[in-house]
Amino acid sequence: MPRFRPSPDLDMHYLVDDFTDPWTSPETILMLHGNAESGLAWYAWVPKLSRKYQVVRPDMRGFGQSSPMPRDHKWSLDELATDFCALMDHLGIARFHLVGAKIGGTIARAFAARRPDRVKTLTVVGTPPPTRPEAAAGLPTLIRDFEEHGVEHWARQNMAGRLGDSFPPEGHEWWSHYMGRTAVSTQLGFMPTIAVADIRADLPKIACPTLVITTEESGLGSVDVTRDWQQQIPDSELLVLPGNSYHVATTHADQAAEATLAFIARH
Repeated sequence: MPRFRPSPDLDMHYLVDDFTDPWTSPETILMLHGNAESGLAWYAWVPKLSRKYQVVRPDMRGFGQSSPMPRDHKWSLDELATDFCALMDHLGIARFHLVGAKIGGTIARAFAARRPDRVKTLTVVGTPPPTRPEAAAGLPTLIRDFEEHGVEHWARQNMAGRLGDSFPPEGHEWWSHYMGRTAVSTQLGFMPTIAVADIRADLPKIACPTLVITTEESGLGSVDVTRDWQQQIPDSELLVLPGNSYHVATTHADQAAEATLAFIARH
């Protein structure tokens, strides 16, 4: 089980999937998962991507099998970028393609803007707008809910919007249990900081080719809202898939993974 210690407070778990031909030298894709998830969230993408690329799937600090964070941890987007850069340095990978889903897409946009020397292409899938005033306004109620009921209760409450109306009930149940394993202390620090981070200033600084994937009726923002911020990224394009989920990386895993492969190949 690969583990890496980029800082004294973090024991980072990660997976590397590589089913490319052994005589080739594949490029690498770094995949950033969403809130209350882990690298396991990319399970449906791995068979498609790892035949052509080396795929690195870390568990972000606080999540999955990486070290949980205390409630008073000083979260920042720069710290997360530093964690991931340290991991890629550890693996000997200077530049890579970056893929992020949901809040992982927020982190990935900031990463690409602030570490342009590391990122070849950027793909963000079902990710929030660059600023979230409504989510920030609801934080006191949300924090109290975490304190009183835990993470799985929160996950169940938003699962319908997350997965839409076409995902099987068994999938809703699996995702609720999976997300519910996240440490409450992590969520209590992550939600008021990273989950509502304002990355508007980062968008025009993203220099690499960028693909934004959403659905027709995503609960994170309409197509018009998504297109508005997507067009602030200089070399970017938008792909709109049918449906009403915002966890597009899971509900539309095959289509999104294939679109990502095609996008990377074009660049």
